[in-house]
Amino acid sequence: MTRSDVVEELAARFGQLTYRDAEFAVKTILDAVGDALVRGHRIEIRGFGSFSVNHRPPRMGRNPRSGEAVAIPEKRVPHFKPGKALREAVDQRTAELEQATGQMKNLAGTPAPSDQS
Repeated sequence: MTRSDVVEELAARFGQLTYRDAEFAVKTILDAVGDALVRGHRIEIRGFGSFSVNHRPPRMGRNPRSGEAVAIPEKRVPHFKPGKALREAVDQRTAELEQATGQMKNLAGTPAPSDQS
């Protein structure tokens, strides 16, 4: 799902929002999340997950082409940790879709993945 898809979904779900308003809302939210991460803050959205910044210390790596050692500087990278409710919802929905797909294959005469040896 892309940013445009999110804007379209938001505009479709809330008829009182124009596409332009939905676009502005999505941009504002994403900018706020990005700005908070740049300042080193942690963002927690209950039931969805949390965004934080992880620190990666400097280390020595290798150039794969020449094999020589290369110093890799420290980095701060964004990190997302899904919340329990999101993890469980994804796991349950994925299992339901896999089960439905397996049933459709059985109806079509193709053995389901669990039936194959």
